[in-house]
Amino acid sequence: MSDTEGSAPGDIASGRLDPETLARNFVDKHPPLDFKGAIVESSRCYFCFDAPCVQACPTGIDIPSFIRKIQTGNLKGSALDILNANIMGGMCARVCPVEELCEEACVRNFGERQPVRIGALQRYATDHLMAAGIQPFRRAAPSGRRIAVVGAGPAGLSCAHRLSMLGHEVVVFEARDKPGGLNEYGIAAYKTTGDFAQKEVGFILSLGGITVETGKALGRDVHLVDLRRDFDAVFIGIGLGGTRELGVDGEDLDGVEDAVAFIERLRQADDLTQVPIGRRVVVIGGGNTAVDAAVQARLLGAEEVTLVYRRGPQQMGATWVEQEWAQINGVTIRHWAMPRRLIGFKGQVKEVECEHTQLDEAGRLVGTGDTFRLFADQVFKAIGQKLVPDPLIEDARETLEIAGGRIVVNAERQTSLPDVWAGGDCIEGRDLTVVAVEDGKVAAHAIDRALRA
Repeated sequence: MSDTEGSAPGDIASGRLDPETLARNFVDKHPPLDFKGAIVESSRCYFCFDAPCVQACPTGIDIPSFIRKIQTGNLKGSALDILNANIMGGMCARVCPVEELCEEACVRNFGERQPVRIGALQRYATDHLMAAGIQPFRRAAPSGRRIAVVGAGPAGLSCAHRLSMLGHEVVVFEARDKPGGLNEYGIAAYKTTGDFAQKEVGFILSLGGITVETGKALGRDVHLVDLRRDFDAVFIGIGLGGTRELGVDGEDLDGVEDAVAFIERLRQADDLTQVPIGRRVVVIGGGNTAVDAAVQARLLGAEEVTLVYRRGPQQMGATWVEQEWAQINGVTIRHWAMPRRLIGFKGQVKEVECEHTQLDEAGRLVGTGDTFRLFADQVFKAIGQKLVPDPLIEDARETLEIAGGRIVVNAERQTSLPDVWAGGDCIEGRDLTVVAVEDGKVAAHAIDRALRA
């Protein structure tokens, strides 16, 4: 079969579905609990001593305490239990893989396989507080210290909020037009409906003492050497700005792009009918971003969406819940396969040639030599992102230590430079919103201790 045999001209178009259908497709993935549902669900908690769910939460939320307060009608107190530990408890209630964290550890999960719906209860409490317009936190007496935070994602905003609570002035430099990081730009629209990401940012900033300067990129508009000179401390939460490449022929064809860029375009669209999508879409990768891209392609009107992953379902970065969600929404998952080349017609991607994979006797992933082809008008790459280190070393008298493509930090998130801390996806660890929030919180307390020493 030739490179063009069986191919047709590209077919990427907007308006595949009418506005009413799109509106239905992108409603809240998990509708919130109502009062009765919250009371019933909270009554299922055993309020364990040394609760395993608390140990499983990266931010250490006192889960039995906040659930008990829901039972007694103290929703403000419940929300405070959550937000004192995790200032982005509202977003985490929507996007956390609770099936691998708190709910997996729930003692009810072992006998009944029906854990308490901790995430839904967390959302119920935090949404109540935010809807009431309550700002429950107060700033400590001014310290006279100024800290620069680079990146207004979960790690940076968490750090900034805690530093402000501790009495410090914070300036946040953000490269994009809006703060929020991946919460704003990189998460599926059906997980964060109603512009929740910006509402949560507004809640965080309403504490005061935090100035956000958007359109300020590290290495372009601000430089580490200057920040270290002008501020008492620096926190870096820049995420992973680079895109990993497939490294195969045809990667530069039209219709091939990073999955995060697609999700960002969709999230920032005022009208979903104007977001173009192919009839046949192939997503390369096995993480939550791959699932988010694949499902949203289907919801936009793609007729066929195939997710290709080089290993089996147990090795996928996407949780089993996300994998089931993809299949429920009509996504075909092809395990044990990897792309070998992308085939084009007149500069437009038309097919993806994949090779079946397996593990050899040493446990290494290898190709079998057997190939197959998938027709594709669009190909989304979701094989991970990488740190762009240039802004961290350019023009610096001293450079940050980087290993394995991440900034090296100690337990307090302090880098190799004594006045610079870092957290979130740019350091080693699991790339989750809840982990980034904890990084920012830990770093803020470490910075505070260092400045008051």
